[in-house]
Amino acid sequence: MAARRPTSARDQRARVQQERARLHAARQDLHARSVRRRVRDNTIAVVAGAVIVIAAIVSQVVHADATAPAPSPSPTISPTDQPSTPPTPVPTATETPAG
Repeated sequence: MAARRPTSARDQRARVQQERARLHAARQDLHARSVRRRVRDNTIAVVAGAVIVIAAIVSQVVHADATAPAPSPSPTISPTDQPSTPPTPVPTATETPAG
């Protein structure tokens, strides 16, 4: 059997530093991917919300146009020389009953 070389403290520290550097790089990569995902998700949400609002407005306009009552001609009154209201009668004098 081959004898194992004893590990020195320097070699062990180097391995620990390499592992820490690897974990740090992995965390940075995870954070960067999370940020990109959140930006993408927010963009999708804003676009979807805008599409929904625009669709609601368009549907209201189409519904209002489709259900609008057709204008019907209104009867017109031909102008005459006579007054539009009959004159009020003049009150007549009546006898007051004696009391």
